[in-house]
Amino acid sequence: MQWGSIVAVFFVVWWLCFVAVLPIGNQSHHETGETLVRGADPGAPVAPRFARKMLMATGLAVVFTGLLLWALTNETLMAYWNR
Repeated sequence: MQWGSIVAVFFVVWWLCFVAVLPIGNQSHHETGETLVRGADPGAPVAPRFARKMLMATGLAVVFTGLLLWALTNETLMAYWNR
C-alpha cells in the first residue's frame, strides 16, 4: 500500500474515532448545576477537553489503522477471504 493511501485511511479512521470519543465524559450545565449564561445552550458541555479527546482518537486510530493494514497484508487472512 502506498504512503498516500495509508495517510488517507488514517485520516478517515481518525475522524471516525474522534466522533465516537467526543461524547465521553461530557457534563452539561444542567447536569453540574452551574448557572447558565444568557444565550448559551443548556446542553453544551462545561469542559469539553478537546485536546484529551484528540489524543484518545489518535491512539485509537493508530491501533485500528494498524489492524486494518495488518489484515490487508496478511496472506493467510486474505487467502481465507478469497476462497
